[in-house]
Amino acid sequence: MRFLFFLFVLSITVSCKNDTREPAPLSNEPVQTEAMEIDRPDPDIQREQSITLKQEALKSRPDEKEALQQLIISKNFQKEADLYTLDFNYPLLNTKRKASYANFNEHIEQYYVDISGTEAAILEASELICDTVRTDRFREKRTIDYKVHTINDELLSVLFYKENFYAGTIHPTYSFDSMNYNLEQSVFMTYEDFFTQGSEDTMRGILNDLLNQQIAAGEIYYDCWAITADDFFTYKNNFVVNDTYVEYFFDDCVICPSYTGTYSIQIPLERLLPVLRKYKNNPLSI
Repeated sequence: MRFLFFLFVLSITVSCKNDTREPAPLSNEPVQTEAMEIDRPDPDIQREQSITLKQEALKSRPDEKEALQQLIISKNFQKEADLYTLDFNYPLLNTKRKASYANFNEHIEQYYVDISGTEAAILEASELICDTVRTDRFREKRTIDYKVHTINDELLSVLFYKENFYAGTIHPTYSFDSMNYNLEQSVFMTYEDFFTQGSEDTMRGILNDLLNQQIAAGEIYYDCWAITADDFFTYKNNFVVNDTYVEYFFDDCVICPSYTGTYSIQIPLERLLPVLRKYKNNPLSI
């Protein structure tokens, strides 16, 4: 009898040692919950990705630099200082083709790019920060680049975009300036050279109609808002033109937050008929 009992105990011991299966979890709920949390998209990451895509789309916009090599001389200025880095790309016109293009070059170099003025402004602002921390906290990088188009060899339309990048930030902020230059008369053109006097409210209405269509459609315009009268007055001359549309540009957070929407609004030329100035020297006359 004792012998049989001994065999029974031995068989149970051997079977336990041979069973190598992992014990089943008491509940799968915590594992499922954790997996769901990992798979949920992070809104901050989504916003960072949207900012990057928005900025890269701007930089990769096609233009006519290569086709205009006989007219445009591309210039670059770079400087690395203790508190800042400058990297400026900008166009000058070939005065061998027309001596009167010198007024364009003077405006770009002395008033727009204004390297000495830019450096002075950065240094003046840096004085507001304690010397012991300003090198780490205030280091700034400023970049200027441009896109250029022409219409019928008569109008040169230039878009400048500026990046301001500060130490400690993830992305630069963007601002825009545009210049429209009559190549035949060697003069800069403004809003009143293209559009009728007193048409600002109508033009703003056209821009807001187009923007509201994008907002209503959803997509990437979910947090954008209408252009105010004050903002339109500020950016009234900030447009570039081509054969099919006029495109207005606005700085970061004027019509859309940095993480969504657009920097610009394109207006088809046919939508501009109510405000288009009709005279011989208007390149947009249709």
